[in-house]
Amino acid sequence: MAEICSHITSIKTLKVDEEHVCEECVKIGSDWVHLRTCQTCGATLCCDQSPEKHMTKHFHKTQHPVVISAEPGERWLWCYVDEQFAEY
Repeated sequence: MAEICSHITSIKTLKVDEEHVCEECVKIGSDWVHLRTCQTCGATLCCDQSPEKHMTKHFHKTQHPVVISAEPGERWLWCYVDEQFAEY
């Protein structure tokens, strides 16, 4: 089993979404498929299966490395830098 990256292991408290909407899709009137929450700033944005792929754009703009799924019942983290997945 691979060692979990330092970006993921450095997270001690999860930032969670309460509204369950993609902030950027709402602004432009677009739809989303699934949501992710940035663990650096708390922004909740749409996934790569969504037309606008706002969370990946957020990563490229900010370099914030780790997101969690904002979907009910899903308990995982993704590190963009190390391309690593971890369940919690």
